[in-house]
Amino acid sequence: MEPTEAEGSGGLKPGRGRRRAEDVRHATLAAAAELLLAEGVLALTFSKVAARAGVSKMTLYKWWPSPGALAFDAYFDAFRETLAFPDTGDIRRDLTTQLHVFVDLLNRNGSVIAGIIGAAQGDPDLAEALSTRYVMQRRRLAVERLTRAQQAGQIREGVDLEVIVDQLWGAAYHRLLMPAQPLTKEFADRLITNLFQGVAPAAPSP
Repeated sequence: MEPTEAEGSGGLKPGRGRRRAEDVRHATLAAAAELLLAEGVLALTFSKVAARAGVSKMTLYKWWPSPGALAFDAYFDAFRETLAFPDTGDIRRDLTTQLHVFVDLLNRNGSVIAGIIGAAQGDPDLAEALSTRYVMQRRRLAVERLTRAQQAGQIREGVDLEVIVDQLWGAAYHRLLMPAQPLTKEFADRLITNLFQGVAPAAPSP
């Protein structure tokens, strides 16, 4: 349960009685997301988030093992809907839509995302959260969509669907983290064009 007093002036307002855990969590994630996007993952601390959200630092220590893990939750909570995977029945259209949204997200918040990836190298709790609650879940959603496309005959049998994920999203992350070339929607379109030259079913013989 939550403490009855706040440590800061923003977010939740001090008052008598216990606040709902849902309200405290929402205020904490909102405050953490603001700090994350404004200052980056390395500047995010439990003290800053607690002050901005109007919650106790003890609550943060109880719910998150590290500021990095809180930063990840704040990022994922803020962009969960943005990263949803569409299913219109046309896999090429859906891949294009999702990859365009992803490229926009990386271009708007690339430094934050790169910071989370970098911080995870030295923060085991953040690395675990990033792997199990983001990377693996995102891969699962993509592979599920690609599997339905394969079953519908839009992707050849025998194509490794996990590798398609690496080809598309891995290439976008590569341009984010090693920016020798720009990360654009046109680049995403070329990735998809190259992909379908290799994975599309062969045209039937006349």
